[in-house]
Amino acid sequence: MTKQSTAATTSTVIVRISGLDQPGITAAITAILARHTVKLVDIEQVVTHGRLFLFVSFQYGHDSDAARENTVLKDLLFEAKDLNVDMDFELVQTDTTLIDSQRRQHHLTMIAPTLGARHLHSVAKILVHHEANIDRITRLSNDGVNAIEILTSTPSNATPDSLRNLRHALFEELHPFGVDVALQDGGLRRRAKRLLVMDMDSTLIQMEVIDELARANGCYDKVSAITHRAMEGELDFTESLKARVAALKGLPIERLEAIASNLPLTAGAEKVIKLCQHIGLKTAVISGGFTFATEKLKADLQLDYAYANKLEIIDGKLSGKVLGPIVSPARKADLLDTIAQQENIDASQIVAVGDGANDALMLEHAGLGIAFHAKRALKSSADTSVSSGGLDRILYFLGIRASEVDSISKP
Repeated sequence: MTKQSTAATTSTVIVRISGLDQPGITAAITAILARHTVKLVDIEQVVTHGRLFLFVSFQYGHDSDAARENTVLKDLLFEAKDLNVDMDFELVQTDTTLIDSQRRQHHLTMIAPTLGARHLHSVAKILVHHEANIDRITRLSNDGVNAIEILTSTPSNATPDSLRNLRHALFEELHPFGVDVALQDGGLRRRAKRLLVMDMDSTLIQMEVIDELARANGCYDKVSAITHRAMEGELDFTESLKARVAALKGLPIERLEAIASNLPLTAGAEKVIKLCQHIGLKTAVISGGFTFATEKLKADLQLDYAYANKLEIIDGKLSGKVLGPIVSPARKADLLDTIAQQENIDASQIVAVGDGANDALMLEHAGLGIAFHAKRALKSSADTSVSSGGLDRILYFLGIRASEVDSISKP
């Protein structure tokens, strides 16, 4: 823990205890500290692979003498021997005012199929270069090391530009390794997300609905080529949508109903929605697709909001036109803002997830914008990305452990 020298120093004892975990170790150690009425300064405990690691720092009272101080340590050593655990300690001179309260804390999350020492070294090297300190490292995943959260702190005078540079450096270093990384401000806002907004096509579901409509109408190659270019940002979304919808003219509504009844959810979609609803988040889908699909998803998944384009139907067939304003990239962002205002939710409390260029503005308007299995252009502009695995990977960016996700599915 970093200190500053603006106040008088005092003696602090740091005790380190390790050994096979068993009930009663912490109770026995703290009983001795309570009996000797020392001042507890800090305490951390972790259990890994069945072994306990307990760190306790404390200070003696101002009127203590050497004999009393030795008695406390002697009692701790005897207790450690009885518990069959290892213990050592050191006496340090510490400032009474900690710099932690002045430094800015951030949560750095790393996700990959497998995280190794080289990935952690890359991050540690970048943090040192940007004067950031590692305060704590926590594994979020259950099986293996594929999701890690690092609590890091930067100087209190760090500027927005310096933090943007840090984020960029992390992305550039880790992206070639297939590692997704996010750097979020610490504090209540990060832990108080209240709204999850998702794109539909290739995000919430594993298909582009308009391409499947085109397949049913015999014009798949033409429409899917336009869709691909639109998602890459090569075409104006509104004009490309009009051209694709025009190609659907004459398609019977029965084909729409058949597609709506068989929408393939993305892996992890139900899990992430269920958990978000369980902890009180509002859920929404905002799509450049069509209402016949989003309304089905809203009903099936019990979403709070669903917005998309409405296809015009005449005599039971598509007319080749869209009714009302098109859900363009700008309108996606506006709809997100509308939901937030209606629910009295601050932008910092919003998580938005999308995959295409038309999602960029929506992600920018959210406190946490996540590019899901997206192209590099969207990844580099979003706050972070998920490049592998299911939609439930986004929960790691909220600091939610895999064990907590699993617990909601158990009776």
